[in-house]
Amino acid sequence: MAQDMRPFDLVIPVTGAGPGQITGSVKTPSGKVHTPHITENKDGTITVKYSPVEKGLHELSLINKYNNKHVGGSPFQFHVDEIKSGQVTAYGPGLTHGVVSEPCNFTINTKDAGAGGLALAVEGPSKAEIKCVDNKDGTCSVSYFPTKPGDYAIIVKFADKHVPGSPFNAKITDFPGRHVPLGRSSEVPLKINEPDLSQLTASIKSPSAIKEEPCQLKRLPNGNIGISFTPRETGEHLVSVKKHGRHVTNSPFKINVGPQEIGDASKVKVSGLGIAEADAGEIAEFLVDTRKAGYGGLGVSIEGPSKADINCEDNGDGTCTVTYRPTEPGNYILNVKYADQHVPGSPFKVKVHGEGSGKFVETITRKRQAPAVSHVGSECELGLKISNTDPLDMTAQVTNPAGKTEDAEIIDGSACTYTVKFVPTMMGVHTVSVKHKGAHVAGSPFQFTVGPLGEGGAHKVHAGGPGLERGEVKQKAEFTVWTREAGPGSLGISVEGPAKAEIDFEDKKDGSCQVSYLPTEPGEYTVSIKYNDEHIPDSPFKVFVTPSIGDARRLSVTSLQETGLKTNQPASFAVQLNGAQGLIDAKVVSPTGAEEDCLITEISEGNYAVRFMPKENGVHMIHVKFKGAHIPGSPFRVRVGNVDGDPGMVHASGPGLEYGRTGEKTHFIVNTCGAGAGALALTIDGPSKVKMDVEEVPEGYKCIYTPMAPGDYFITIKYAGAHHIVGSPFKVKVTGPNKAGVTGVHESSQVVVETVTKTTTTTNYAAMPNFISDASKVSSTGMGLKKAFINKKAQFTVIASSAGQNMLTVGIAGPKTPCEEIIVKHHGNHKYVINYVLKEKGSYVMLVKWGEDHIPGSPFSIVCT
Repeated sequence: MAQDMRPFDLVIPVTGAGPGQITGSVKTPSGKVHTPHITENKDGTITVKYSPVEKGLHELSLINKYNNKHVGGSPFQFHVDEIKSGQVTAYGPGLTHGVVSEPCNFTINTKDAGAGGLALAVEGPSKAEIKCVDNKDGTCSVSYFPTKPGDYAIIVKFADKHVPGSPFNAKITDFPGRHVPLGRSSEVPLKINEPDLSQLTASIKSPSAIKEEPCQLKRLPNGNIGISFTPRETGEHLVSVKKHGRHVTNSPFKINVGPQEIGDASKVKVSGLGIAEADAGEIAEFLVDTRKAGYGGLGVSIEGPSKADINCEDNGDGTCTVTYRPTEPGNYILNVKYADQHVPGSPFKVKVHGEGSGKFVETITRKRQAPAVSHVGSECELGLKISNTDPLDMTAQVTNPAGKTEDAEIIDGSACTYTVKFVPTMMGVHTVSVKHKGAHVAGSPFQFTVGPLGEGGAHKVHAGGPGLERGEVKQKAEFTVWTREAGPGSLGISVEGPAKAEIDFEDKKDGSCQVSYLPTEPGEYTVSIKYNDEHIPDSPFKVFVTPSIGDARRLSVTSLQETGLKTNQPASFAVQLNGAQGLIDAKVVSPTGAEEDCLITEISEGNYAVRFMPKENGVHMIHVKFKGAHIPGSPFRVRVGNVDGDPGMVHASGPGLEYGRTGEKTHFIVNTCGAGAGALALTIDGPSKVKMDVEEVPEGYKCIYTPMAPGDYFITIKYAGAHHIVGSPFKVKVTGPNKAGVTGVHESSQVVVETVTKTTTTTNYAAMPNFISDASKVSSTGMGLKKAFINKKAQFTVIASSAGQNMLTVGIAGPKTPCEEIIVKHHGNHKYVINYVLKEKGSYVMLVKWGEDHIPGSPFSIVCT
């Protein structure tokens, strides 16, 4: 029976393993365990051979005896089929494993299978280009190119039916760890004048090869098209580049490789203390000298008890300095390769001394699918969860690409969840502003694209919520992540802190997800949110978790004026202990960060007055604590002065937000018309530091900058606090030669401008329409029509469903001054809910009109006590 089974023969890459360190086992479909034959190659790989005796799904486990852990990708799954005529079968290494950005190959045998179509698909964390070559002998060779690590499903169908073993499960690894491209450039430019790389395919044929092998085209830093090429033999290499199956001009391209250009790992010298020992939490360093090693690329990776990010700096003389920082003590394996071969001494065993960080890390990863495309005229929805809010205090607006702003419907759900609904009338990027008591909630303003989405990525993901700001022991800390604008990808969330914090994840199916974690010990936690292995804006987040607040939960605050405060005038509010026993303390933090203690006076048993005097305009945070723990709602936000900066009304445009050339000035404009005054913060992160100049223009502010190194730059624009404007951060592709003098670095430049109010003027005035209405058919109800309590919210309802079309007007006159603020909110079908707060005792008169006419009962007499 064994002769009838297709033999299993694979070459698998491994790292950090000495001679005889890899052991393997194969689990058959019946549960038996067999030992395969393993041969160690001299190129960092092993060959695994196994003669199956059963057909079906097998599992191969490969263990590194040095650390008693699975090698990358293990355990692997492979399917065994019988060798018989007339049956379509698929076999080869690409059905079990592969390496990121390298071709994964397998073969399909259709000999004597009769008529039928062959269908192939690869599903996984990244789009994988598939290439299929008919060998004219009843078989075809298939290659696919994964660009992200993870599990991939390989689907092979013949005549609309899965072949045996399909779908196959392939584990794609980022072997050998994190690679850093260093040393001499192995990027070869080709004379191709094609703007769209996606329409081109390429393959390379070496002098000794019988067949061409697929290779990847890339856009080089100077803007030309080329390939990443590491020659392994001398002679003439041919690169074929095709568009729609036909050679482009000048294809095939000839690349001649001389003996002196072949990368020779044996001639690389590595020196420095960092290849032998290091200290936990400290930076370790070593030097790599490739001056006599020829033409090749350098790969560096490290494996051990903790992640150790690798940084490198090309010294410009054929050497480079490599640094890394392990966070935990123990034994590490440092791999240094040149031209895909270990350099002398590699892999190095590094002993890391010191004490560990004592941190616990909890991590989850979830796949995010591309959202459905929204269309003009269809209802669009945006989901949120805003804790500790009252639906009556929530408002939403949508600004379309033409700049027109309209109110959006906001639907109240359970447990402080909300859904914003609107029907777009045009394609493009819309701005959705969601506010609580007039202030933008976390994450707002939101970008919502109607029609096809633009370029996605981690910079298009946003997150917000109290769980990214503060927490309490044994209480769920919640936040929301919005991935709709980022396209499909992998969302990774980790919580690191003094104790394990279990993470809970809920996909809301609308491009957002609700996340919570449960801290079990107080202290500082770090919440990292990554998309396709890249941090999203503002990640990682630092969160301080307090001990259980205990009796602090019982305290309440009244008479806190959240808006309308003035500088150098005293303000006060009341705190009730509600039976709790202990002392309270309070402080106010100004917009510039200045802290000042509040004056606390006991009015009666269990009731306190808290007084403070603001000295700046802007948003102040009032921290109220009981026995050292924040009371519910603390810190409280209050606005002093006319702080009306609204990031939802700010827009940015210009070439400098899309592309640039090294050494050349580019610019963009931030339009603040209608947004009020506020602090405009501009940050540019990228491969070089940039000089930024900001000048005032009629519509807002113009930023001029000059990038000096090629690569991707990210421009962050925030307005009136920590709120990103829509589209921020913007991704800018800069091309051209490197004029910065250094490579492999990350620089940040920032400027903050205190803006003034900008307005637009127009000579077009709209005429008042002729409404047809009947105010006598309006009804009203609620205690707020008769009575109110000082500094307490009063409410009543007006229903004009049968009164035709018109506008509702509400006004309140008091004994000395009118009511400071009246909130009128439309709840659909001409039903309005009105809220107001009175600041002094006495008799008031309230007018309620539908158009120009009083509604029944108006004017109303109100008594405030």
